[in-house]
Amino acid sequence: MEETARLTETASGIRVITEEVPLDRSVALGLWVRTGSRDETPAQAGVSHFLEHLPFKGTANYSAIGISERFDGLGAAFNAATGKETTHLHARFLDEHTGEVFDLMGEMLLESTFPDIDSEREVVLEEIAMYEDEPSDRVHDYLADAIFGDTPLGRRILGRAEVIAGIPVPDIAEYHRSRYTAENIVVAAAGNVDHDRIVALAETLKPDHNGDRIAPDPVQPLPGGRLEFAVKDTEQYHICFGAPGINRADDRRFALSVLDSILGGLSSSRRCHAMASPSRSSSVAR
Repeated sequence: MEETARLTETASGIRVITEEVPLDRSVALGLWVRTGSRDETPAQAGVSHFLEHLPFKGTANYSAIGISERFDGLGAAFNAATGKETTHLHARFLDEHTGEVFDLMGEMLLESTFPDIDSEREVVLEEIAMYEDEPSDRVHDYLADAIFGDTPLGRRILGRAEVIAGIPVPDIAEYHRSRYTAENIVVAAAGNVDHDRIVALAETLKPDHNGDRIAPDPVQPLPGGRLEFAVKDTEQYHICFGAPGINRADDRRFALSVLDSILGGLSSSRRCHAMASPSRSSSVAR
């Protein structure tokens, strides 16, 4: 099969990777930044996720409503996400709107004016509070803490409510300036795209600051096994087992994925058939 994925690094350090699918009329586009919760200090816990929210609040050229109306007018589905190592904006749209969507996403990523920031604090604080009522999600945080303890990998992505409630705008802006640099941005596109055109669009991105490419500090699991148990008045048990695994580039990850489906998948997994009970449903998160 012909290799359709291409990778180019621009003069500024932005990496562009595309995969062309000529028969499609759609495009999936993501603007990724190599920063996430594992890069935060305790005093910054949650700022990466908070920054994910703020691009949707407005830029110099668009209000929050204007951004939504612009995406809707282009027929684009858009969203954002934060992980332990990355933060990104992503969208899906018809190929004829590639340039317009890219320009808007680039402006959101790098030129947010941080308007209505206090109202957005309340949104994130409510999200943190709601998360406390989701044991199926919260169990993963307990697992991370059991394995990594009080380290960036042991802390949850949403961060701490007291940090979000009190972190000043200049500190948020400085985190953005120092992390959202050309060297830490990856542009990824798939569908009916032209690689050279995406590279040209990426070259229009102008971060305020250039810096070194972020390399995460290594974090070692805590020695020995640990058990964490949280009590909550719900009708399900949520059990999560974890241990150091294999490198993401290891070919054995495919066999591990099959094992994951067998032991921790959804209703078709052996785990569910073994644990199902007519009087109580059980759930194991992986």
